[in-house]
Amino acid sequence: MTTERREPPTTADERTMLEGWLDYHRETLAWKCEGLSDTQLRTASAEPSELTLMGLVRHMAEVERGWFRKVLADEDAGPIYYTEEDRDGEFHLSETDTWEEAYTTWQAEIDVARRNAARFGLDDISEGKHRRTGERFNLRWIYTHMIEEYARHNGHADLIRERIDGSTGD
Repeated sequence: MTTERREPPTTADERTMLEGWLDYHRETLAWKCEGLSDTQLRTASAEPSELTLMGLVRHMAEVERGWFRKVLADEDAGPIYYTEEDRDGEFHLSETDTWEEAYTTWQAEIDVARRNAARFGLDDISEGKHRRTGERFNLRWIYTHMIEEYARHNGHADLIRERIDGSTGD
């Protein structure tokens, strides 16, 4: 698999720009994981950190689900990897966790996110509320937050990937 990253057009309208940058950052995370074995994808960056590339992908599946299913569309979608007892379960990997499962789950959540977002305008307010704050958000805020979330974690992914095999790149 070769991930192709595309920046949005420099003169795009606001929605196209936001969706384009979100997709660019989704593609960047996939690119950072490309060509590695399951063992490498489960390799923590540096002890005592448990942060791994596979853990980041699983985390972003949870984040996609949380914002686009639970908050935006008010779907009753439970967690994928975490539990009440293990709030960071997406980062706690075992030898049986696979890239195939993590990637497939993440892509499925992205597909649902796109479908749900397509029903809303940028100024439309979410049907659901944030689980901790009870706030509602417009789609513009969710897109901006997701771009920030991916950008931050892609910085982590850069460092993890370099630690694994020396690969660097934007």
